[in-house]
Amino acid sequence: MENLAVNGKGHLTFNKIDTVLLARDFGTPLYVMDELTMRKECRDFKESIAKYYGGHGITAYASKAFCCVQMCRLIAEEGLGLDVSSIGEIHTALRAGCNPRKIYFHGNFKTDEEFAYALDNKVGRIEVDNLDELERLNVVACEKNVTADIMLRVKPGVDAHTHSFIKTGKNDSKFGFIIENGEALETVKKALEYENISLKTINCHIGSQIFDTEPFVHTAGIMLDFLAQIKAELGYEVPELNLGGGFGIKYVDGQEPMDVGECIESVSLRVKAKCAELGLAQPYIILEPGRKIVGDKGLTLYTVGCVKEIPDGDPKVIVDGGMTDNPRYALYQAEYEAIVANKADKPKDTIVSLCGRTCESGDMLGEKMPLQSAEAGDILAVLATGAYNYSMSSNYNRMMKPAVVFVNRNRATVVVKRETLDDLIRNDVV
Repeated sequence: MENLAVNGKGHLTFNKIDTVLLARDFGTPLYVMDELTMRKECRDFKESIAKYYGGHGITAYASKAFCCVQMCRLIAEEGLGLDVSSIGEIHTALRAGCNPRKIYFHGNFKTDEEFAYALDNKVGRIEVDNLDELERLNVVACEKNVTADIMLRVKPGVDAHTHSFIKTGKNDSKFGFIIENGEALETVKKALEYENISLKTINCHIGSQIFDTEPFVHTAGIMLDFLAQIKAELGYEVPELNLGGGFGIKYVDGQEPMDVGECIESVSLRVKAKCAELGLAQPYIILEPGRKIVGDKGLTLYTVGCVKEIPDGDPKVIVDGGMTDNPRYALYQAEYEAIVANKADKPKDTIVSLCGRTCESGDMLGEKMPLQSAEAGDILAVLATGAYNYSMSSNYNRMMKPAVVFVNRNRATVVVKRETLDDLIRNDVV
């Protein structure tokens, strides 16, 4: 992470702020996000879209990576759109003042209530993921006497060579319609027949944590072939193409993320060449990065509770959080780097298992992790936790969710308050 350093006290700093002081002032566990580098990443995407597509496109931040009112407000201030996947994310975006026409509503199942909420609030695009949704959305739109502008989710059949839990473009994925067996084309035909449906976008997503440009380039070609087939067989030219996200970040040594600008340029060259070859007008391009904007722009601070020495095993460093604030290791053995923040100038001379505090053997943040010698009371930082940690946090064991702090030029601001004991029972009937 480019915003890390060690100060004269030997403490880890994040965007020049002492993380030990952050832990003291705001408590632990604590999510900390670097506002400056998040804004820079937004601008890099926006500038690349403008440069390589002539402004004929938009970046829509995938809010499932990290969503709160202040994050949505930051996205709006930077001129990006927003990819949402629930009524809750739509509500958060609207409360933040986001332009509803720049909201793209995703998901493989949406209720009639969500359809109604999206239509009432003039959400820009509503994704259709299955035939049942297509029929139900048309009914809801008809009842409201409006037209629903839709995206149709398809499966390009691409294996992005990532973890099986985060592959989304293969034919056996739960998302969307298959292109190669004719299912997607038949659905397009049905969508064009509905009075209260307007097909604006064909969209796909091939997976997450991808490090190679080639899968994106290959997918763009497949999708444009499909758009050409729609034009040839149904006489309709789809105006927008949503190529999704999935740009990887560095969690540990050995992972080499692609240059986003170079990737966007490579895909744009494929899009332009393919459109010329197929006789298509170049569609409006939508990209949906999430992890890339926030993942390595955040870290989580913990207090070490104790260190257990294990015969014939690695020491177990137990912290005051765990799978309730970061379930990714329990889900798919996600790797992280950790640093003892108050000993950041010391060598990592031990190999440990980093354990959470809930009553689960699988409550781990990592195994075989290099770490400075830790002891009770130390402050520990787990790096690159900006994506899918707060979003996936839970109240298992009635744990309280941590606060979220944005740091910016020696200023730290709470953007999500730490939950209280009363928050835990707020909805209980007593």
